[in-house]
Amino acid sequence: MAPGDGITLQTKVAANGQAMKRWLGKAETAIGNHSDRLNAINIFPVADGDTGTNLYLTVRAAAQALHTDAGRSDVRQPDVGAVLALAGQAAMEQARGNSGTLFSVFLCAAAEPLAGHPRLTSTLLAAALNRAQIRAWSALSDPVPGTMLSVMEAAARAAAAVDAGQNGDDSNHALGLALDAAVEAALAAVIRTEGQLDALQAAHVVDAGGVGMLLILDCLRSAVLGEELQSELLDGLHGYDVQDPHIHNDMPDDDGVEVMCTISLSPLNAATLRQRLDEIGESVIMSQVGAASDAEGNYRWRVHVHVPDADPAVRLIRSLGDPTHITVSELALPRDPEADPVNSNGHER
Repeated sequence: MAPGDGITLQTKVAANGQAMKRWLGKAETAIGNHSDRLNAINIFPVADGDTGTNLYLTVRAAAQALHTDAGRSDVRQPDVGAVLALAGQAAMEQARGNSGTLFSVFLCAAAEPLAGHPRLTSTLLAAALNRAQIRAWSALSDPVPGTMLSVMEAAARAAAAVDAGQNGDDSNHALGLALDAAVEAALAAVIRTEGQLDALQAAHVVDAGGVGMLLILDCLRSAVLGEELQSELLDGLHGYDVQDPHIHNDMPDDDGVEVMCTISLSPLNAATLRQRLDEIGESVIMSQVGAASDAEGNYRWRVHVHVPDADPAVRLIRSLGDPTHITVSELALPRDPEADPVNSNGHER
């Protein structure tokens, strides 16, 4: 789609809190519809075939938070940031896997520059995407290009470049240009992932998390501009043909487990935990849940790590605080097979 094609019907453009609610609802449906194919090409960082499921369950938590009684007042108020903050915190508390955790970090961070604003503009979109990609990169102890991080970064840079050329124009037209550019850049970044990671290049596939992020960004464009999703968006992506088998099935099982939890820690203890988790595990992600501290100066953190054995990691976490929502999942098996799996149509089994 050429830049600007999505903004011919200006009357359909809506960039308020309700549009953000529609965005996440569309994203829940889209990721559900594509979850099986995302699972099929999931080989990095672990070939465990659950990226689609993890991302779907996390996006669903964000979307459903805006449909609860507690969320309705926030959705009604003209504050785009408040709506996304509410959804982001729900996603963070229920995040699944690497992809879900990074998406929840992205959503929470994107809400921050939007706080107090009744509608999204090109400038605010650029600021939100930039804050989100920076926070996602920094949440990982060992961030790797060629993943959904690269897709987030490309979208943010493209939106910023368009906004810089608009001279402060806060019109729907400028916003449409920025959204189109962000999705176009995200697609290009997804295509590049295959050449950025040896595992993807050997399997001749693009990154599963990157494809999921591309779908989420196209849902944002669709929700704001009042257009349908781009049905041809994923055409030609390597490994994404619906007839392909689950590529990870022929790969060696990964030993170890994924440990996740939420915990209140002081900044010092948070830094200590990250350092010590880095020493015993991989794929360490730590992100703050909310901006406020408690009476003792502690902040809530969402913690994610892959380790050979859960016990040392759990003991380490407990030595620094009182964790909640602890989950331990085998990396060699599908995550929580009974926890609302979805089929290729996005329907619960």
